[in-house]
Amino acid sequence: MKSRYLLAGLASTFLASFAAADNWPQWRGPKNDGHSSETGLPAKWDEKTNVDWKAPLSGMGASTPCIWGDKIFITTQEGADLFVKCIGTDGKAKWSEKLGTSRGKPYRNDEGNDASASCSTDGKYVYAFAGSGHVAAFDFAGKRVWGFDAQEKYGEFSIQFGVHQTPVLFKDRLYLSLLHRKAQLLVALDTATGNEVWKHKRQSDGKGESPDVYASPFVWTNGKDALLISHGNDYCTAHKIETGEEVWRVAELNPKSKYNMAWRAVSSPLVTPELIVVPSCKRGVTVAVDPVKAKGTIIPGNDAEIWRLPKDTPDVPSPLLVGEFVYIMGEGGTLYCYEAKSGKSIYAEKVTNMRHRANPLYADGKLYLVGREGTVVVVKAGASFEILATNKLPDTFTASPAISNGRIYLRGFNYLWAIGGDKGS
Repeated sequence: MKSRYLLAGLASTFLASFAAADNWPQWRGPKNDGHSSETGLPAKWDEKTNVDWKAPLSGMGASTPCIWGDKIFITTQEGADLFVKCIGTDGKAKWSEKLGTSRGKPYRNDEGNDASASCSTDGKYVYAFAGSGHVAAFDFAGKRVWGFDAQEKYGEFSIQFGVHQTPVLFKDRLYLSLLHRKAQLLVALDTATGNEVWKHKRQSDGKGESPDVYASPFVWTNGKDALLISHGNDYCTAHKIETGEEVWRVAELNPKSKYNMAWRAVSSPLVTPELIVVPSCKRGVTVAVDPVKAKGTIIPGNDAEIWRLPKDTPDVPSPLLVGEFVYIMGEGGTLYCYEAKSGKSIYAEKVTNMRHRANPLYADGKLYLVGREGTVVVVKAGASFEILATNKLPDTFTASPAISNGRIYLRGFNYLWAIGGDKGS
């Protein structure tokens, strides 16, 4: 019964077309699930082929391009200063506005900095957040509408490798995740004013590194109901969108019987109407949850738990659901494919020997897998593993890719790349 219900739901979800196919308004796309409905996208490119343009960036960052119409929004760090930048879809700079000032140095040497969280937009304002704690809204001309310093308002951050969580935008609210060793807070802001709507203290008994949370929040919705999903500090929790009150939590992600003091959530959950896939870390468990049945504390054997994989969770990239299959991109370059209804392993194939920090993206029957050191492998979606192309660009990529109006946008440390060219290759 559970399998039939899940498959029916998956079919209805992924046969539906997206309402905002030409825009990429948030980190993981129109529905925040790593999907684009666009077709005719290129599968092959290099520095001289199928690159429409590359725009030099004056500062490093890992924020995914946020795209609306002819405008692309990213954040950068230039020295200690943090900026929100608007670049046209013609590759030309439109404006650059200071967001705040960084309080720290790059994290883990070459891994990232305070310009890691991605912007989001509702078509009216663009909302930006930085690891320094600065959060602000700008209009499309670059005028600051509101802004504040979350460290001044909610307390100093204490987290080993910096704050990188991307806030989630839903209707007229922007939801912040401020989860670190000195605070475990979820905050809802009014998008028009930046005023606090509610603040919720998230409960956990996590120890060691576990309170250091790098995963981003998401909003689950089936079109009628909605929940804020928060992942990290040993649990994945769901909260009422109106108040922040907890509704359910997935437990035993860091099993108490073999507790890992170095456990820390980096990979964010995949959130879709009929299926939520919760990663952990350190090659540990991955849990698939039925969000309709979920309530209370979900442990192995709970009716809401569809399956639980004992190992090979993603450590940085987030899971991706395409039709009947869940894909997990291992940070070491191995792509895992599982049956969505059962968790049965379909394949595990090495695609690169690079580090993978970006989330996998799906469009037009293809998976786009971005390696940190410049290689993007394009794999055919489905039960049979098939590499369609292996592409190389001279840049460093930790940001997830974006698709808008026939182009794939790749944000590197040095350039923003627009891949278009010959759509037939």
